[in-house]
This record gives sequence, C-alpha cells and structure tokens, in this order.
Amino acid sequence: MTIEKIADTFLSELLSHLQRAKKSFYALVSLLSLCLLAYNSASVFCAKVPFPPKTSPEPALFLPENVAAKSRRFFSISFSAKQPPFPRELKSHLPLLHKNPNFAKEIDDFHPKRWKRQKFAKVKPFQVRVRNFFNKNSSNSACESRFFMTWISSAESFGEREMFAITSLFKTHPNGCLIIASNSLDSAIGMQILKPLLRKGFRLMPISPSFEFLFRGTPAEVWYNQLMQGNVDPGEVALGQNLSNLLRLGLLYRFGGIYLDTDVIILKSFGGLRNVIGAQAIDLESGNWTRLNNAVMIFDEGHPLVFKFIQEFALTFDGNKWGHNGPYLVSRVVARVGGRPGYNFTVMPPMAFYPVDWSKVRGLFEGPQSLSHSKWLLAKLRQIRSESFAVHLWNKQSRGFEVEKGSVIQHLMFGCGVE
Repeated sequence: MTIEKIADTFLSELLSHLQRAKKSFYALVSLLSLCLLAYNSASVFCAKVPFPPKTSPEPALFLPENVAAKSRRFFSISFSAKQPPFPRELKSHLPLLHKNPNFAKEIDDFHPKRWKRQKFAKVKPFQVRVRNFFNKNSSNSACESRFFMTWISSAESFGEREMFAITSLFKTHPNGCLIIASNSLDSAIGMQILKPLLRKGFRLMPISPSFEFLFRGTPAEVWYNQLMQGNVDPGEVALGQNLSNLLRLGLLYRFGGIYLDTDVIILKSFGGLRNVIGAQAIDLESGNWTRLNNAVMIFDEGHPLVFKFIQEFALTFDGNKWGHNGPYLVSRVVARVGGRPGYNFTVMPPMAFYPVDWSKVRGLFEGPQSLSHSKWLLAKLRQIRSESFAVHLWNKQSRGFEVEKGSVIQHLMFGCGVE
C-alpha cells in the first residue's frame, strides 16, 4: 500500500471519529439544556403554588394553670355572671399606621412570624411548650406556684436587677416555676445569660409567646389582627410597652396564675393570695384606693375581671397616653365592676406590693445620712418586712440609682441571698 493510500485511509477514519464525537457533544448539550429547563420549570411552579398555611393546634387544657399548690391550689371556678359579649369587629377611628414612620420597625419587632424565624430549635407551638414545661416539673416535684414575667427588651439588657427579682421569687417560692414570655431571651444568647439562675436549680424557661393563641376568642383577637393590618395607630408610647400590657393579660386569662414585672422583689410567699390586684395609692381620709397597678396580678384561669381588662384594652386603646392601657386601664375597669356579683377579687392595700410611691423610691436606695435618717430607714425596713409581700422598684425611675451601703434595698438583697 502506498503512502498516499495510507494517508487517505487515516484521514477518512479521523473524519468519521470527529463526526461521531460532534454528535455526542450535541447530544450532551441537549441533555444539559433539558435538565436546566426542567429545573427552571419546577422552580417557577413551586414558587407559585400556594401551600395552605400551617395552623397551630387548638388550645390545650391546662390543670390549675398558674398556681398548682401544695395545700392550696388556684383552681378555675365558675361564676354566676356570664362573660359579656364582645364585638367581632372593632371600628377604629384612629389614624392609619402608615402615618407613623416608626411603626414598620416596631411592628416587625413584635410580629410572631419574625419571632419564629429568630428562634433557635423551636418547633413546638407556644402552648405545647408551656404545658410541657409545667408538666415536666410537676412529674418531679409539683410547681406549687406558677409565675409569668414578660421581657420585651434585648437579651443583653437583662441585668443584675432582673436577676435579683428572680432570685427573690425562688427564695420565697422554692417549688415555684417561672415562664418568661420573651423573644429575645428565648435564644442561645438568652439561655447563656440565664445560665447562672439555671445552675442554682431555679425552674424557669424563656418562651416566645404566641399572640394569636393567647388572644384567640377574646376581644384582643380582632384588635390584634387590625394592628397587624395597619388599621390601628400605635401612638407615641412604645408599642412594646403596650403589647406587654396586653400580653400579661392574655397569659393570665389563658393560663391563670401570678404575673410579675421584672422589677418586683418578692419578700414572702404569695400562698393564700387568690384573684388579687394591688392598689398603688389610696385616699388618706376615706381609705379608698385611688389608683391600681398591673405590675403584680394573681388570677384564676378565665377570670371575668381579666376578660374585662382585655375588653377594655381592645375598645379604648390609646397609644399616645402613658399608662392609659396599663395602670389606668385596670383602675377604670375595677371602679366600674367593683361590687357587682360574679366578680370575685380582692384589692390589696399599697403596702402589699407598692410600699413606696414611684416619686419617693430613691429613698429605698439611699444609705443613712444622719441619726434621724438611720432611724427612719430602720422603721421603713421593719414596716416593709412586716406588711409587704413584695416591693415594686419602679424601674423607670430607679434604674440609674446605686444601692448605697445601709440602704433598705441592700438589706432586702441580703435577705434574698444576694450580695
């Protein structure tokens, strides 16, 4: 065979291989194109298919919700007066929320969906977590008192004063259980901050609350939905403060129990106190209360007075007046329903929870200035220890005060084992 024939044969075979390779290449490109097309089609389809929203289970039935006790238990009781009907639609005459430039950020901070995204390892609904916490503790040793607090600030701002308050709670109620309704503390950072309290064996747990569950079937349900839709003006007062006022009512109404602000120092057991709210001030001549406060409340599950509080909040909400939806609210309602049949509750005197008015709270933090002042401090300390169940520290006024040596607060701290 000549060299020319060999070259022709080689070129023919090479061209044949190239043609087959070309076909394979085109086939591969076509296959990849089909895969990409299928992927894109599936993505578009999945993005546009409206999946039904997940619904939380119906509220679980809780046993003596807030204060299951050793010799006494806070049971839900039936009342002769039926709960009044409430409007399914609340007509708001307040300006729309979009007129408030701060609303978008504030409402997002408290939107439950945002809370759910921020939570770490939270898959169980709020009500299930509450039930599991109380039941878990009850299986070992009964939760003789069930407490609730709320915390709407950042986890990092949970400081020594709040630690002091919780320490006093468990000092006076060693078999108590505490749930802190808080999104910020219900996190890895929050659990780290609370670790010193947990190491002491205190039975407490931060849980992000579900407003939908707590307000379901109450006048607050419609109000809250309107708020989420931007149809309620949050006003100039911090939205978180007003939501905290409503949240504590929802916790008490749904579960029953003892609500405390985080700046309330407990001095003695609340055993025997049932369906109680405290007066902040009284008229010295008549002895009648002039203002109540909502920093300490003890109520059975489903109590009609708490229902009235919630109804009043939804119907008369005003975000531009400080205290209108809190201390003034409970004062308005109790003034109207006091003495009516079916509302079984007790108004405690100021010495029970508010032995010092907010305008004079600095005196609790000051050490002795003179011999006469030292005698006054000693007398005040004895009076508080004798007549008070707790002391509200009025955090807004006193958070910047230092605890001076020999002050009433220092003595109370020693009594709670805090140095």
